[in-house]
Amino acid sequence: MIRRPSRIALAATAAALIVGGASLPAAPVSAAPASALVSSSATGPTSTDIVVHSAAMNRDIPLTVLLPKDRSRPAGVLYLLNGAGGGEDSATWQGKTDVVNFFAQKNAYVVIPMKGAFSYYTDWLKPDEKLGVNKWSTFLGEELPAVIDSTYSTNGRNAIAGISSSATSVLNLAIAHKGLYRTVAAYSGCAATSTQPGQTYVRLVVETRGGGDARNMWGPYNGPLWRQNDPVVNAAGLRGVSLYLSAATGLPGKYDTPQYVPDSATLTDQIVVGGAIEAATRQCTEDLAAKLGRLRIPATVDRVPAGSHSWKYWQDQLHKSWPQIARGIGA
Repeated sequence: MIRRPSRIALAATAAALIVGGASLPAAPVSAAPASALVSSSATGPTSTDIVVHSAAMNRDIPLTVLLPKDRSRPAGVLYLLNGAGGGEDSATWQGKTDVVNFFAQKNAYVVIPMKGAFSYYTDWLKPDEKLGVNKWSTFLGEELPAVIDSTYSTNGRNAIAGISSSATSVLNLAIAHKGLYRTVAAYSGCAATSTQPGQTYVRLVVETRGGGDARNMWGPYNGPLWRQNDPVVNAAGLRGVSLYLSAATGLPGKYDTPQYVPDSATLTDQIVVGGAIEAATRQCTEDLAAKLGRLRIPATVDRVPAGSHSWKYWQDQLHKSWPQIARGIGA
């Protein structure tokens, strides 16, 4: 499925230039590598690990690509973001859900970045001492789609989905890259970033958990970039996108039991801490839904009556939102 020019074609092109007397311009010594596919290796019948070089960040980004069941015809692409850890820890879609098996029977490409911890998948103003250079909006919205579309047989229709902190990211990416995504699914996120609660949640991720400085991301607290990256403030930019939002109440639900979480300490943490976080994201989701309603922008909102901020519920939401995503990308 991967398209690369053959050595014969490259040699023929070079020979033609030499015979014709053309000269090749010398590449600047300091030129940074362009965004491109670096490597690809199959990891299963329907999964491949790839590495894509980001020119904006000047580093290689590992990703997992789940392949469509029917590869004889073009398919749409779902970009699926991990949470705060960015896939750099054990909390990943592949490790915590049935995503590989679920999509093995679907006709879509699923692209999962395995980097981006605590970055909010946005373009940072400046490099961070702890978290480095982050230009994720440029990578996800410009560089990566071009590489995916030139590497695989895609149909030009894209969707994006994310959980927790990346549920904020997917909304901002859709606003920043108008027309790129037909469908956006945000599970258990807090879209507000310019309110005091919203900024607190962002700082908990970037600073408390990640050790970075959120001012390197969006400038001074309460500054204009915090409003510019607030999907509630800028909800009008979501018009025309098929939207799916979900959050539970934070009350213990069916997966907050010893049957699913045998370790008592882990279960307590999931109920107490995960419950509080989910309750906060529920309020955030209601705020965004209300703003969309005032703007007469339609959205599917799944208000789950019970459940914590945890993976089993997000697996359910991916399954529930799939028909809407599939319609958008022609799967």
